[in-house]
Amino acid sequence: MTLEDSRQNTRRVYTAEIVIVLLLSLGQSAVYAIVSLAAKLTATVPLAQQTATLNPSRSPRPYLDLTYQLLGILFDLVPVALVLYLLIRDHISPSRELGIDYRRPRFDLGWGFGLAAAIGIPGLLLVYVSLQLGINAQIVPSALAPYWWTVPVLILSALENSILEEVIVVGYLITRLRTMGLTPVWIVAISAVVRGSYHLYQGFGAFLGNAVMGVVFALFFLRTKRVMPLIVAHALLDITAFVGYQLLPDDWLSWLRV
Repeated sequence: MTLEDSRQNTRRVYTAEIVIVLLLSLGQSAVYAIVSLAAKLTATVPLAQQTATLNPSRSPRPYLDLTYQLLGILFDLVPVALVLYLLIRDHISPSRELGIDYRRPRFDLGWGFGLAAAIGIPGLLLVYVSLQLGINAQIVPSALAPYWWTVPVLILSALENSILEEVIVVGYLITRLRTMGLTPVWIVAISAVVRGSYHLYQGFGAFLGNAVMGVVFALFFLRTKRVMPLIVAHALLDITAFVGYQLLPDDWLSWLRV
C-alpha cells in the first residue's frame, strides 16, 4: 500500500467515525434542531413570539423530575467518553493533544473568564437584535420549578453542555480533521457550522452567534491545543444564563424580553 493509499484509507475511516460520533451526539441534536426550526417557521405564530426552552421540566413530580434531569446529564456525557476512548486507542493523549488536564489552572481560568466576557456581552446584544428582526425565538434558559435541587441541576447541566460541546466539536473534531489533512480554514468552518447547527431550534440569530463563537473557539484551540479554557468559558456563559434566569424576578425577565 502506497503512502497516498494509506492517507485515503485514513480519511475514509475517520470520516465514517466522525459521522457516527456526531449522529450519536451533537449531530443528532442538529437534525432535531433543523426540524424544530422548520416547525416554528411554518407555525401561524411569528418566530419571535415563540419560545425555545433549554432546560425543560421532565415530570410534575419533583423527585422524578430530578431523576430524569440527572440521568439526562449522565447519558449526554457518554459520547465524551467514547471520543476520548477513540483518541486514546489511536495513541493520542487527551492531556497532551487536547489540553484536558489541570496543569495550567491560571491560564485556563484567565482565558476562560476572558473569552466568556468577550462572547457573552455581544451575544446578549445579538439575541436582542435577532428578536427585533424576528429571526429568533425567545429563549427560556430554564423551565424548572424552584425546588431545592434546581440551581445545582442547572449548574450540572451547564457543565455537561460545556464538556460535551468543547470536547467533541473542538477537541475531538479538530484533531481528527487535522489528521485527515484539511486546511485550517476548512477545519474552523466545519467546527463552527456544526456548533451553530444544533442551536438552530432557537432561530437564525442563535445559529449565527454560535457559529461566530465556534470560529473563535476553534482558532483558540488551533493556537493553544487546550480545551480547558473553552470549557471554563462555556460553563460560565451557561451558568450565568441558566441560574440567572431562574433567580431573576419575573418583571425583570419581561423587561429583558429573554
